[in-house]
Amino acid sequence: MKSECARCNADLDANGIAFICSYECSFCATCAQVLNAICPNCGGELVLRPRRTQDVTTTGS
Repeated sequence: MKSECARCNADLDANGIAFICSYECSFCATCAQVLNAICPNCGGELVLRPRRTQDVTTTGS
C-alpha cells in the first residue's frame, strides 16, 4: 500500500482512511472528494482502500 497521497503528498497511515483506483493510485479523503472520486491518472473510480486490522503471519504447513 502506498504511504502518501498521489495528489497532495499527505501521509497515508496504513490503518487510516484512503481511497484507491483499480491501479492502486492512492489518495487522501480530501483529495478523493475534490476529485469527485475519479482517479485523474486512469479515470477509474476511487473507492475506500481496505485496511489491515492486524499483522498476518504465515506458517509453513
